[in-house]
Amino acid sequence: MTKLCKCSRWLLPLGILALITVAVLGYVSWDRFFRDYGQPPFSSAEERFKYGSIGAEFDAGIPYWIFYVLPRMFPEKLPKPGGLAAFGVNWEQGKELPIGFTKRRIGFDRVANNCAACHVASYRKAHNENPVLIATGPNHTLDLEAFFRFLVDCAKDPRFNADNLMSEINGAAKLDWIDRMAYRFLIIPITKKRLLEREGQFQWIYRHDFPEWGRGRDDAMNLTKYFMIRWKMDDTFGPTDMPSVWNLKKYKPELGHRMNFAGDSHDPRSVVMDSALGLLGAAPHDKNDFLKQIDWLLDYLGNTPAPKYPFIIDQALAAKGKSVFDANCMQCHASARVGTRILLAEIGTDRGRMDTWNQQAAIEANKVVRDMGLERKGLVEEPLIGYVAQFLDGIWLRAPYLHNGSIPSLRDLLKPPSQRPQAFWRGYDVYDPANMGFISQGPEAERAGTKYDTTLRGNGNMGHDFGTGLPEEDKNSLVEYLKTL
Repeated sequence: MTKLCKCSRWLLPLGILALITVAVLGYVSWDRFFRDYGQPPFSSAEERFKYGSIGAEFDAGIPYWIFYVLPRMFPEKLPKPGGLAAFGVNWEQGKELPIGFTKRRIGFDRVANNCAACHVASYRKAHNENPVLIATGPNHTLDLEAFFRFLVDCAKDPRFNADNLMSEINGAAKLDWIDRMAYRFLIIPITKKRLLEREGQFQWIYRHDFPEWGRGRDDAMNLTKYFMIRWKMDDTFGPTDMPSVWNLKKYKPELGHRMNFAGDSHDPRSVVMDSALGLLGAAPHDKNDFLKQIDWLLDYLGNTPAPKYPFIIDQALAAKGKSVFDANCMQCHASARVGTRILLAEIGTDRGRMDTWNQQAAIEANKVVRDMGLERKGLVEEPLIGYVAQFLDGIWLRAPYLHNGSIPSLRDLLKPPSQRPQAFWRGYDVYDPANMGFISQGPEAERAGTKYDTTLRGNGNMGHDFGTGLPEEDKNSLVEYLKTL
């Protein structure tokens, strides 16, 4: 009886100690792995667009210190020397990460992407000047395919292990012992496993019979098929230019406007939501927060105007060009047809992008989003028939031209297809005011860019031969007028 009393006296303190221990371990686990610290407030809407999290860090985020050391550990897997800059990202002086890369602490610091990675444009007036950055413009320098491959290729390398990564991380950061143990035994193995899982979804970017996307393009609808609805790889291939996303309020679904190059989406909300879901890689962690982000993006993108042409315009010549435009271009680009689909037989451009998507894919993708409890008009559940007649606001900054970026300048677009450049370099950001495009030939363009070969699959520069028979003086005045839009 006495022994039993002595034992019972110890049970309560031991029980309390056990509870305290469990509580402390639980708190530390929550704080170091799950606690969402969010982001500090941004100084402007543009700053938020460039660096604000949309929630992708939860499922698609890469641990910050792994992301930091990968270019140092695997420089041979980069497309060019220069660390992350080799991918053609826009990087503001003094910023920790490139534009479109977000940092958010959820237990530990994680890096993910937002819309700005593909939708901030840059240009320079001369090679020795700093780039001018235009939020909501198309990032024509980004080599997105190379970035995807880099992450997977690093994870496949046997050097991607805890010993090697921790050696690099310890040389760059002073982590406490909890974070060091977490990285070594949990974060690094889990990151490797998740990156390797992506390899199956990225099979088609490793196909040797498909050309490179090159800078400023992505194969958007195949990304949707393989990541959102998890289709098996098929034989379609249709990369397109990164689009501008300024002034989205110009799209009016009630007038029959469609979005995306082939008109496969109903309205801006659907496009923005689907693009954000693609970045998340899963259902939103917090649906209400996600929808608030979508509402904010729609407001920002809807009310951000197209940028004005930054060079001198010959106003007298532009005035003459207005009548040329009205006679030759207005019927598609400034009439009831703008924003609507033009039959492929009429426009005659490369059909690769159109063939990457179909009615069944739209039905299945819409179901995936509905099952997440999200509402939008969604993707158009009908066969595709052609390409959308584009609005021309800010057309000066949207080179290269056509949906697949196969024509380097507006002057080249006004040439008969047989006279257009068969090969050029895309991704150099020095602007060519005379031709309305970016410099695409010469040693500097070759050094900075990726080669575009119009004879390869999906890269055709045929079609859209409207205005190609105009006299040279009319072409000159038309190009000058287009600078004013």
